[in-house]
Amino acid sequence: MHPALWVSKTGLSAQDTNMSTISNNLANVNTTGFKRDRAVFQDLLYQIHRQPGGLSTQNSELPSGLQLGTGVRVVGTAKQFSQGNLQITEQPLDMAINGRGFLQVQLPDGQIAYTRDGEFQLNSNGDVVNPDGYPLEPAITIPDNATTVTIGKDGTVTAVTDDQASPVNLGQITLVDFINPQGLQAIGNNLFKATNASGDPNEGEAGLAGLGTIEQGSVEASNVEVVEELVNMITTQRAYEMNSKVVSTTDQMLQFITNNIG
Repeated sequence: MHPALWVSKTGLSAQDTNMSTISNNLANVNTTGFKRDRAVFQDLLYQIHRQPGGLSTQNSELPSGLQLGTGVRVVGTAKQFSQGNLQITEQPLDMAINGRGFLQVQLPDGQIAYTRDGEFQLNSNGDVVNPDGYPLEPAITIPDNATTVTIGKDGTVTAVTDDQASPVNLGQITLVDFINPQGLQAIGNNLFKATNASGDPNEGEAGLAGLGTIEQGSVEASNVEVVEELVNMITTQRAYEMNSKVVSTTDQMLQFITNNIG
């Protein structure tokens, strides 16, 4: 079988995966705290017919050799953790991280997940929870008679109640950062889990040690740039068409040989 068919087949497969990545980015253009993905490509093994630097005679060597590539593959997808735009909501429990860091929520199995989605609400017990009902960690409970809730840039949570004029300290929201955020495992629902690649979580006070600040009454929008994704989609489509053209051209070459030789 002609090797160009297999090479172009890998190109079609890689561009198909790339298109899936782009479509997921566009589908989440309005997802709070979403971070876009980028497909990472690598060329496949090479068939070395003449070794570069090999001796062609006793006193001369090959300057480049003969190396034939066997195609391309997608080796990974990299999350782009650039800052998304901050949108004002004026909801007292909405929080946006301006800078590095993640908020923590506790999953039903007791594990900790990490998120940039700062849309929080109250459950029936007054606990601050995310839209799926997972409690914020460290836990914050708002009293029933609280009239106003204030979240400072450093994560300090205070509330004014109807029976006490001075604010009551309800706790402090801490942020977590990772040495390699791209190594986090995306588990859906705007949540991530730590992995060996991400490193251990480093917890700290917002605004210190490189962590961002917490902005109350705001949420972070998706960092997907629609125009950029559309350009990438056109580029991917053209690359797919060119690989398809290689399949068609190779087929015509084989058809010519079949019909005219023998």
